[in-house]
Amino acid sequence: MGLEIEQFMCRSDNFGVLARDPATGETAIIDAPETEPILAAIERTGWTPTVILTTHHHGDHVESNLALKEKFGLTIVGPDSEASRIPGIDRTVKDGDTFMLGNETVRVIETPGHTAGHVCYHFPDSRVAFTGDTLFSLGCGRLFERRPPDMFDSLKKLMALPLETAIYCGHEYTLSNARFALTIDPTNSALKVRAAEVERQRAEGLPTLPTTLMQEMATNPFLRSHDPVIRRNLGMEAATDEAVFAEIRKRKDIA
Repeated sequence: MGLEIEQFMCRSDNFGVLARDPATGETAIIDAPETEPILAAIERTGWTPTVILTTHHHGDHVESNLALKEKFGLTIVGPDSEASRIPGIDRTVKDGDTFMLGNETVRVIETPGHTAGHVCYHFPDSRVAFTGDTLFSLGCGRLFERRPPDMFDSLKKLMALPLETAIYCGHEYTLSNARFALTIDPTNSALKVRAAEVERQRAEGLPTLPTTLMQEMATNPFLRSHDPVIRRNLGMEAATDEAVFAEIRKRKDIA
């Protein structure tokens, strides 16, 4: 039996997540954006958390670290290079590290770009990845602390995961991302179908996550800088994939 996941909204557009190994009951909180919705999810599920897996230091991902640590005595894990900026951190991790959540292996993938030390957490047995603010559905994180080449390399790491991997990210940005993606890749039939589905989901108040890596590879322009149609649309047929990615990110920043 694979990882059990409870996803819920926090703040205005953050996702909160509980991830539980059903064999042992050990439960992780993926980032800690807001205390009350997290406590409500814990009460609703009956799952007692033992660890917070922190993707990066931004306040909307660590705001509730100390309150949850005080209440549950849990362990806070986060990226080594951002340790001084993560409240209550107990254990640091780096690229390639592995550890266990119950019987589930967790693999750390360092993905600098949005922040200098951002990490993602991959559960290979359950084919799930928690990508924080690196990879969004139909988008990627804004570059606050690193340059486009760093994020491009980080996304390539995630693109190397199995295509069936379920992707859980940190924010409900899919609708705005879909509308932007159509300006870059307007003839992509898979993207048009996905955008219509996202419009329906949001109109009904439904979440657009999880997505899958396969779906993102077919529709997310930030993963498709190699595509000849996108390159032609941008007038960058002779550019490198990295340069095309940087141009797409630049256009999204001002969209």
